[in-house]
Amino acid sequence: MDIMALIDRIEELVDAGRNVPFSSNKIVDPEKIYEIVDEIRAQFPDELKQARWIVKERQEMLEEAEKEANRILEESRDRAQALASDQEIVKLAEQQAAEILDSARTREREIRLGAEDYADEMLANLEVNLGKLLTAVQRGRDRLQGKVGQHT
Repeated sequence: MDIMALIDRIEELVDAGRNVPFSSNKIVDPEKIYEIVDEIRAQFPDELKQARWIVKERQEMLEEAEKEANRILEESRDRAQALASDQEIVKLAEQQAAEILDSARTREREIRLGAEDYADEMLANLEVNLGKLLTAVQRGRDRLQGKVGQHT
């Protein structure tokens, strides 16, 4: 059962609670509420684990791209030093090394931006779900405290 359905069950329990005479308060079975809250807690960490996984994956992708760029740069330097005897060949090697490095930086930037976009999308979805959860919990608390349905 998803978190929103569990929150709906809490609201149903509050709505089904017996009215306290001469007040707008209701009597509900706290054990049933606690059981549902425990179910929510059991489901909630999965979303947080997923967000943490996304951030970790993004960091690993960035580290991998940086390692690749450094490897290519080192390889280009080694090649350029080996060909240092001929000035024209050295210039060509430096140009190729710069192109390879630019290519690696471009690739790293694309990977990083893609990972950030993906992480942002997942975190935005999590934020929306958390907002809905918070609103539903506040509504339930308000009902439990008798704030909703009181006539002034």
